[in-house]
Amino acid sequence: MTEFTHFNEEGRAKMVDISPKSETIRMAIAASSIVVSHEIYNGVQSGRMKKGDVLAVAQVAGIMAAKKTSEIIPMCHPILLNGVNISFNWNQATDGFYELKIRATVKTKGSTGVEMEALTAASAAALTVYDMCKAIDKGMIIGPTYLLHKSGGKNGDYNRDNFEWTCKGSGEK
Repeated sequence: MTEFTHFNEEGRAKMVDISPKSETIRMAIAASSIVVSHEIYNGVQSGRMKKGDVLAVAQVAGIMAAKKTSEIIPMCHPILLNGVNISFNWNQATDGFYELKIRATVKTKGSTGVEMEALTAASAAALTVYDMCKAIDKGMIIGPTYLLHKSGGKNGDYNRDNFEWTCKGSGEK
């Protein structure tokens, strides 16, 4: 059995050799969120934000981030992605605040998983919402960000406990 480590014989960082691993269909779903004021919620929902369609831009940012993950996370492998989807779902939080839940689903057929790509996509989408709305209120809260599901590969599936959240129209678990 091959042992995967990010350290070489000299104790220095290296990228893991994934060439012995089997190519399988792999998927990961990650979530993040951002809590915003009632004013931001109304602006985003009505399409009246000065910088444009916040959710459309955040969706593209998430997709782009998934594709660029290996450029910003040092030990990640460049991966040919077969699909990236970003979904949004609003919930009313406490005291007039609203929580935008963000879900990123990433798929590939390859020798390594796409958990980091999904986590990066969800994070970038949340950061983009912040960037597009910060002129109104800099007090937005991002997070938590976490892995919901992963499938494929030798380690099998992972499902976060109590994973039931779905986005309208996503057609995915």
